[in-house]
Amino acid sequence: MKASEILSHVDHTLLAPTATWEEMKRLADEAVRYRTASVCVPPAYVARLRETYGGELNICTVIGFPLGCDTTAAKCAAAREAVENGADEIDAVMNRADMKNGDTKKITAEIAALKKAVGDRILKIIVEACDLTTEEKIAACRAVTEGGADFIKTSTGFGKSGATHEDVDLFRAHIGENVRIKAAGGIRTVEDMEAYLAQGCDRIGASAAVRLLAEQADAEKKQDRKNVSRETMEHNLKTK
Repeated sequence: MKASEILSHVDHTLLAPTATWEEMKRLADEAVRYRTASVCVPPAYVARLRETYGGELNICTVIGFPLGCDTTAAKCAAAREAVENGADEIDAVMNRADMKNGDTKKITAEIAALKKAVGDRILKIIVEACDLTTEEKIAACRAVTEGGADFIKTSTGFGKSGATHEDVDLFRAHIGENVRIKAAGGIRTVEDMEAYLAQGCDRIGASAAVRLLAEQADAEKKQDRKNVSRETMEHNLKTK
């Protein structure tokens, strides 16, 4: 798989609580250069990134992160503020306590409220699958589908484990046809990324993707330019 194709599915991520503006700028510059699907950043950096990069950057941010135990009202307020500040995509953490309490109606209602708050922006729901039983994961799939979210996301990357291929298979079997899958957490090699994309994931949450693929992506760009130059030369010769 070409590096550029993999990177087009990557949410280039930096969610460390100590991340500086210089680190955010580096992340954003890499995302623009390598055309990643988005940058995924803390809410506090959304407005500054939008002001700095305008429309050339697709900005994703997190809500209720990483625990998910904020109230629905707080999550919706934060989501609306993120959109107002320029976020294109929202990754919101599901309340796992509600799931443990068996209150899937509350979870579904919260997802629906979040989707209403973000409007036509993409909404991804992080279920933190490592904390859930198989039955709870299936219930989460139903809640994400019925609540109208665009994606189900495996993990925050801050839990006790991250994405697994078993969870992706389970999600694919139980989500609605309009719901896509984002695998995140512990994805550290090119082979990992290729495997999750081949399995049917539409997005990959990763902090190392650009570092791993930059050299290959640059080589591909150089070769593409050579091919275009050659094709242009051949066309010019034919039309003389």
